[in-house]
Amino acid sequence: MRTLIGLIFVVSVAATGLRAAVPARPNIIFLLADDLGYGDIGAYGQKKIRTPHLDQLARDGMKFTQHYSGHNVCAPSRCTLMTGQHPGHAYIRNNRGGMGVGSTTEGQEPVPAGELKLPLTLKQLGYTNGGFGKWGLGGVGTTGEPNNQGIDVFFGYNDQAVAHNFYPTSLWHNRERVPLRNAAFSAHQKLPEGADPKNPASYAQFTGTDYAPDFINEAARKFLRDNRERPFFLYYPTTVPHLALQVPEDSLAEYKDAFPEEPYPGGNGYLPHRTPRAAYAAMVTRLDRDIGRLLALVDEFGLRENTIVVFTSDNGPLWDRFGGTDSAFFNSAGGLRGFKGGYYEGGIRVPCLVRWSGKIAPGSVSARVTGFEDWLPTLLELAGAKAATPAGIDGISFAPTLLGQTQPERPFLYRESQASGGQQSVRVGEWKAFRNNLHPTAAAAKKKLPAGSTAIELYNLKDDPAETRNVAAQHPEIVARLAAIMKAQHVPTKLWPIKVLDEEAAR
Repeated sequence: MRTLIGLIFVVSVAATGLRAAVPARPNIIFLLADDLGYGDIGAYGQKKIRTPHLDQLARDGMKFTQHYSGHNVCAPSRCTLMTGQHPGHAYIRNNRGGMGVGSTTEGQEPVPAGELKLPLTLKQLGYTNGGFGKWGLGGVGTTGEPNNQGIDVFFGYNDQAVAHNFYPTSLWHNRERVPLRNAAFSAHQKLPEGADPKNPASYAQFTGTDYAPDFINEAARKFLRDNRERPFFLYYPTTVPHLALQVPEDSLAEYKDAFPEEPYPGGNGYLPHRTPRAAYAAMVTRLDRDIGRLLALVDEFGLRENTIVVFTSDNGPLWDRFGGTDSAFFNSAGGLRGFKGGYYEGGIRVPCLVRWSGKIAPGSVSARVTGFEDWLPTLLELAGAKAATPAGIDGISFAPTLLGQTQPERPFLYRESQASGGQQSVRVGEWKAFRNNLHPTAAAAKKKLPAGSTAIELYNLKDDPAETRNVAAQHPEIVARLAAIMKAQHVPTKLWPIKVLDEEAAR
């Protein structure tokens, strides 16, 4: 593996000793898990899965208890993070294949030129930017590819669908495809008829030699080594623990016989696995290990006090039993209602840890309502470049909160989605309005989503964080106030129509 990584990356900075010169601006490491639930790490109450490095990160910095992902699925959540715009204004508002004009073979709907203000602005400020993991905002050869959006070095998956397999045949280094020592196989299949689900040999065809997250982590560490003497932005959107359930045997062995197990033979999405609970736990623990290895370099090079570290997740966990997962067993949503794909709290409230030694108080906790759109202005302010914040964004800097200062609460946090039948939500203080069935489709009906109307549901998250009591009938004036915000924040777009919302906007 080291030989392969060495071949595809050119060292950009000569080694000059272990301790680096301090850059003028703080380094930024942004760690983004994929489908990791609010309750999936120890710092947020997880009891069955070991995450020692992330738990230490929580002790060393600030833990947010009310942080929201940009969306309830992958690509639009990343778009909100990178643009500072909520899903009612952002360019990407749903997952959608289709690489666009000029693309090679892979990728999602591409963002336009100049769209991703976070890396582009940091680059203008002198940062060297690296992306390692899953991109999902435009195929190679399009306006949305990483190198066209401010990323100097990219290594990983460009296409979200390819990322369903942790043993792909290749990954991307910038615009170059890098072959791996894996045979081609689909990440969506069942055990063959007649195969013994309890025999490990039945699953041999669903693995390979080169585990992609290992290469991605090594590439990220190399980027850190190469750029330790200059300000860097290291964006690490890992594919873990997104399905399929695949993890090397050394990590799986850590959870051998740890849980009661029933083999997952496939048939409800993604690949089979003989011990699916152990596989999920092992994937999360291996992610924790990889993050620990990356952060160890920060200390090795004496950069801890000049490096902002953020850890969060792109949305909530998968719905129970999908693809072999068992969210109920692990309490992955942390007691919150709902899962990925929905706008109940379990689908979008995510873990969030921030460390900046010497600036952010260790062991601190914040209940401030924050969202992915807030990272753009927050990181720019922390970097001493508040004046460079782009105009017209929805994000609100919470740098004062991170630095122990008081600030007014967020006026509102808005979310919408074309997927899963069409949904919309807004949070104002302790109140949250939600409604669904706004864009009914045959696919949504097939998923057997909860029945309902387009009527607004209202929850008091202070008294009812699990959203068990709809109190809309008791508070019509609050419903009306939140409904006005929801209507004002939706801007129709031809790419991502939401039938009911677009009709309301036209009236």
